[in-house]
Amino acid sequence: MMKLNHLLFLLLLLPFAAFSQKDSTTLTKIGDAVPQFAFETAKGTVANISDYKGKLILINLFATWCPPCNIELPLMQKQIWEKHKNDANFALFVFGREEGWEKLIPFKEKKGFTFPILPDVKRDIFSKFATQFIPRNILIDEHGKIIYQSMGYTEKEFAELSALIDEHLKASEKAK
Repeated sequence: MMKLNHLLFLLLLLPFAAFSQKDSTTLTKIGDAVPQFAFETAKGTVANISDYKGKLILINLFATWCPPCNIELPLMQKQIWEKHKNDANFALFVFGREEGWEKLIPFKEKKGFTFPILPDVKRDIFSKFATQFIPRNILIDEHGKIIYQSMGYTEKEFAELSALIDEHLKASEKAK
């Protein structure tokens, strides 16, 4: 009887395990070309993601109210931005989902972040990559291909992302 109950329990969990393996909220996959989009780099100054081809680009999608985002962003500042901000082969863009300059500028100042935090008021950028859930990180290589993406925050995932950035930038420096 115990084995039967255990088996029934496992069978009940199967649909949830299958669902977790297939994430229907992520619209891009590793190997895809980065979707094209324009964005404000400062009030009134617009750039296109294709302007950064030739660089390793990290895109972070977050919201100021999101607890996991607020755990991840200080690590982004210390472990990624402060390490690579002067590397001409690297670009970091942090987009505030459904948030404009009026919310992002005070947030950035209060937290002491020095990396670019940019508005995505209408989810135009977010909707190119996902339908829901933040934080998200998307790493794009010099050729414009997605080489890494994650949803949510864990120490392990963030360490993997940070190590991949370090390795990639070292390899691109040696190739020059």
